[in-house]
Parts: sequence; structure tokens; C-alpha cells
Amino acid sequence: MESFVHLRKGRTPRRLHADLDGLKDDELGRGGFTGRTANMYRRHDPTAYRAVGPLRPLDLLSGELKPGDATDAGGGPLLMFGNADCRIMLSRRHEPMPFYTRHVDGDLLCFVHRGTGVAETEFGPLRYREGDWLYIPKACTWRQAPEGETTLLMVETTDELRVPPPGQLGRHFPFDPSQSTIPDPAPIEDDGRDEYEVRLVHEGGPTTLYYQHNPLDVEGWRGDNFPFTFNIADYNVVTSDSVHLPPTVHLFMQATGVYVMNFLPKPAESVPGTERTPWYHRNVDYDEIAFFHGGSLYGIPMPPGLISHAPQGVHHGAPEKARDRARRKFDEHSRVDWQVIAVDTRRRLTPSGEVLANDLGQHS
Repeated sequence: MESFVHLRKGRTPRRLHADLDGLKDDELGRGGFTGRTANMYRRHDPTAYRAVGPLRPLDLLSGELKPGDATDAGGGPLLMFGNADCRIMLSRRHEPMPFYTRHVDGDLLCFVHRGTGVAETEFGPLRYREGDWLYIPKACTWRQAPEGETTLLMVETTDELRVPPPGQLGRHFPFDPSQSTIPDPAPIEDDGRDEYEVRLVHEGGPTTLYYQHNPLDVEGWRGDNFPFTFNIADYNVVTSDSVHLPPTVHLFMQATGVYVMNFLPKPAESVPGTERTPWYHRNVDYDEIAFFHGGSLYGIPMPPGLISHAPQGVHHGAPEKARDRARRKFDEHSRVDWQVIAVDTRRRLTPSGEVLANDLGQHS
């Protein structure tokens, strides 16, 4: 049962995630780092295994995937992972949509990995750039008009996406919603075509609606349900000098069974003996998706566009050689320069055939 008093048995360091003296720090926790925990101190690296079966971790390069919209303006994004709560997709569109689209099964949250352009919405246009989150409410009609190739990580949720409730830091940290960009209405005139195609994206679809006028004809709007963009450069990273904080402090938005986080540049932990790399864990209640936007980890470049999937119940974490290097070079680095987008899901994710076909085989 949960208790203010935590038991300690055998050889354990005095501080959590610090002063390991050759041991391997392994956390078995519930509730995505917020529930009951057991920290075990092992002799060996728990990620040194070979995996066979559907729960093996996957690593792949997004640049090797082939979304339909990368080569065909009339194509759509590629489904990478899915469950009953969400679908995680990849888009690499380089031409404006010749149609409009409407996701009717849930909200849509897109991360702009590469590119610039405009998302034309019923509420008005939203310009996007690298590092932006683009939020499109459920059933909102919109159209993407990229200025050259745009790579999007897309998360569609069946439940409503919301800003997390305020915690002990208040309503503006780590995410200050007032720094979001909200569109102003800008109705688009008809261009003389006979009809306008609106594709409804839904399970069992698609369905197509044909209008005799441009569907983005809104003169004005009011309320608290609207699209927006928010750039990761405006995200306030919560830090600690003496302990590597859990992923939950980097939460951006959430829906039932789905949590989206930003791991961004920050000062490195400075108290000697503190483990600066995330501890080994198997996050038993959540699958984890990590999308590497860029940056480096203590001088080691992180491959932009790398995608990793860690199934719940299976150990993952940086290999021991990377941890040893971080300890040896403790005095050489004062910052962590990573840029990683993470999606945790309560239900297990099913990888698509294209994802399985492009697995780098790191755990085979």
C-alpha cells in the first residue's frame, strides 16, 4: 500500500537516483511515475537483452517511412501506432491539400518537426514553424498549405485533449497558455470551382462531403474551443540541481489514456553524484513513444527524426556505456541540449506493418 514511509532492504544508496557506486538503478513504478514505486539496485544493465515477440522495443528513422502525402498531394499521413485511445501518424506533405479535412473521431495535435506553412482553419489561418505544436479541435474543418516539405508527428485522440490541471507551480508552469497563438477569423472567398471537397477522417471511413461554397467562410467566432499553435521555445522546463526529475514534470497536454510531453534543453543536475540520465524503468502502466526532434545528450548527437517505442513492462533506458560517459564527463557539461517529444499511452500500442518493416533491430 502507499505510505509516507518507504521500506529499504539490502544495499541501497542514501539518495534517490544518485551515488550508485557501480549499481544499476531500476524503477518498477505504477501510474506513470506518480503511483507506488520500487527502486531496485542491480548488478547488471537490465536493458542488455534480446527480444522476441510482439512486445519487443522498436527503433526506426522517420525519414525511411513513406507517408502517402509525401508523394501525392491527394494522399494522407501514415499510421504508425494505434490503440482504442489514439492514433499516432506521420505526415511529410510538400504540396497544399487540394481538399479540406475534418477529423471526426477526436482531437488532433501535430508537432512540426520540419518546415513552415499555414494551417487554414474555420477559425482563421495559423502559421506554423519548426517546433510548433498545432492543435485542431475535433471535427474542425482545416487545410494544410506547406511552404515546401513539412514533417508532422500527428496524435489523434478519441477523448478531448486538455491542458493539464494546475499543480503546485500554478497555472502558468511549465505551460503558459497565454503564449499560444490563436487565429483571427479570415473567411476565404470562393475561387470559382464547382464544389469543395471535405474529407471526414474516421474509423470505417473516409466519408467525403462536397460543398458548393468554400467551407472556410466563418466571419467571426467566440468561445473556448478553438485551434492554436504553441512553440516549444516558450515551454518552461522544470529543473532540479540534485535529482533527475521524472517525465511527468514535462507534461504538455493530455486526454484519457494519452499524455504528451516535451523534453527540452535545460541546465544539467549539478550536485556531484547525481545521475543525469533517466533511470532504467519499465513503466508498467504505459507504452512510451519518443520522437527525437534534435539536440544532443552530453556531447552525443541525437538522430533527428528517430522514433522509439518502449512497450509497457519491458525495460528501457540509455545503455550503461552512455551512463558511464555522462559520469566521466560530469564537469564538462552544464546543460542537456535534447529535444524529444514523448507520447505515453495507458493502453498498449499496436505498431503498423510499415513500422515493423523499418525497425532498426536494436533489440533483435
